[in-house]
Amino acid sequence: MTASRRAATSSLVDEAYEQIRRRILDNAWPPGHRALEQEVALALGMSRTPVREALLRLQGDGLVEVIPRHGMRVLPVSPTDMREIYQILTALECMAAELLAQRKPTDEALEPLVAATKAMDEALEADDLDAWAAADERFHAQLVDLAGNRQLQATVLNYWDRAHRARMFTLRLRPKPVNSTNEHMAMVERLRAGDPAGAASVTRAHRERANRELVAIFEQFKLSQM
Repeated sequence: MTASRRAATSSLVDEAYEQIRRRILDNAWPPGHRALEQEVALALGMSRTPVREALLRLQGDGLVEVIPRHGMRVLPVSPTDMREIYQILTALECMAAELLAQRKPTDEALEPLVAATKAMDEALEADDLDAWAAADERFHAQLVDLAGNRQLQATVLNYWDRAHRARMFTLRLRPKPVNSTNEHMAMVERLRAGDPAGAASVTRAHRERANRELVAIFEQFKLSQM
């Protein structure tokens, strides 16, 4: 295979991966959804080869199960899964906050966090929960990015996908998220002050509150998985 053909194949695998991943994360293909490899290929408008490679990558991410000769199944997320994922994300984001605070970031460096928090406020005023969720994710993504540790960022993103599915599933089942913006701004203030312990403490409290709300929804609606 020539270099140009390898590059084209790799590009198609990346495209298939992103398309399938987005459908899973947005619950267009919900937990338990099954499809033959050929059905996935037809839905994406491409051949089976890049789809097969993309599904194997997604299996490594914990999003699907590849079943030989039977295609794939979208894996569910259980309350135990979510509790464990949030424990990991909490620890990693606390580390990210500590690393960022140690660098004593400038107001300019922190502007993406402030802008995302303002966008969350505006989305709540407009009663647009989808826009709120997008802005909230931008805040957390920027926090991890600004920490400057690529390995930490890659690990967070691996777990983020599964957390995202549960968050979007429960977005309209939980109380209106009015506390998040205040908690985000408290985090920004600790970062601006160059206070690693304070930034980590605020981050931990924020994540633990979100985890309690999510697990409560599992219990309230008697959901064994999502």
